Amino acid sequence: METSAVESLLESERPRHLEILERFVAIPSVSTDPAYKPHMAEAAAFVAERLRQAGMEAVEIHPTEGHPVVTASWRRAPGAPTVLVYGHYDVQPPEPMDAWTSPPFRAEVREGRLYARGASDDKGPMLIPIAVAEAFMRVDGRLPVNLVFLFEGEEEVSSAHLEAFVAAHRDLLAADFTLSADGAQWRADLPSVTVASRGICALEVVVRGPGKDLHSGRHGGAVVNPIQALVRLLARLHDDRGAVAVPGFYDGVEPVSEDELAAIASIQFDEAAYLAEVGAPAPGGEQGYTLLQRNWLRPTLEFNGVVGGYTGAGKKTVIPHQASAKITCRLVPGQDPQRVVSLIARHLAAAAPAGVRVEVRREPGGAPAYAIPAEHPGLALSEDILEEILGRRPVRVRMGATIPIGEIFRRVLGIHTVFFSFSTVDEDYHAPNEFFRLSSYAAGMVAWARYLQRLGSASSPPAF
Repeated sequence: METSAVESLLESERPRHLEILERFVAIPSVSTDPAYKPHMAEAAAFVAERLRQAGMEAVEIHPTEGHPVVTASWRRAPGAPTVLVYGHYDVQPPEPMDAWTSPPFRAEVREGRLYARGASDDKGPMLIPIAVAEAFMRVDGRLPVNLVFLFEGEEEVSSAHLEAFVAAHRDLLAADFTLSADGAQWRADLPSVTVASRGICALEVVVRGPGKDLHSGRHGGAVVNPIQALVRLLARLHDDRGAVAVPGFYDGVEPVSEDELAAIASIQFDEAAYLAEVGAPAPGGEQGYTLLQRNWLRPTLEFNGVVGGYTGAGKKTVIPHQASAKITCRLVPGQDPQRVVSLIARHLAAAAPAGVRVEVRREPGGAPAYAIPAEHPGLALSEDILEEILGRRPVRVRMGATIPIGEIFRRVLGIHTVFFSFSTVDEDYHAPNEFFRLSSYAAGMVAWARYLQRLGSASSPPAF
């Protein structure tokens, strides 16, 4: 089965696929904010209808304790491998709104890029395998392999209810391996395959002082200011060398082999150009490691938001009754998310000054780190296809971010995950003015078509 006719159909229907993406990103499917819950259901329905249009079978929207999971399948290729295709339809909040050049939920194409929240993470990439499956069905009336689709609505909140869903639907999701439309190319100018991702845990620390906001003149110096107490607590979470100062935080961290260190060192990386690109005046993080080692191999503790007192225009002389901070940790192999949260909570409680009460709230979700075996045949095939499409052998990179599915699918389903996304890390996902390159949208469709065809036409299916 050749893909030339499939690729020609995909090429001819570029305007249609662009219009589909424009309609998809117009749905404000923000998973973390309850105010957007109706739009989450709308996005799930959009995905289900798109799968039906593509000719997939057993399309279903599954309710969960959080947001719905959408599944579909096509299992009519006896003897061929079965691939679990993963993506997510939820997006990050759009704030700050005034930093967007165009409205976040209204697609705008500028200079070959489609700007909108979710365009790159993950709505553009997740539409690619659906479009490819549809093209195969229209050209050949069948797919070259068996496909199972799983699209969730909680990736941006650490896939909080995905593990329970996967465990309850093992037979439905049975496959040889996962091919993920989520993930990212490391750089726009360098093909790459992601072979590992860090884990994550999240928490919020709340410091409470007086029973109500107080006048800072009448009461200043008489009570403990929760903002001051919070800042002191946060400062004690790192030492002067940038390492996390929580006792036990690094316990169990697995050593990195000399081969892995050598592979990372061989990657051409311009640290000064990176810092200029992100607008940082100097590097940060844990001393004693290179920037890539800190970003890929070392665990971190980051402050994602601090709230306390009056933050509007002008001044308001107040001692707030409470202050809070949101914290996430990126974890490496050997670290357990729940244990790390417990260690941080214990450390903060022990350091709390008199005059305030400290509460640590665990955020739902969390995931350990994940790595795919270096010899996995699905990984090797992705490298071959990317070299063929993009003209250069991809480098193997690690991901500083977290995609919980790798560890969930490995532990619950016993399968590994190949990341095959066509977004790139410079496309400002999680930030204002997120965009997706239309050239990547097109290249991704060709790559997915050739990947599935090559996988299905192998004389003997590889051992996964």
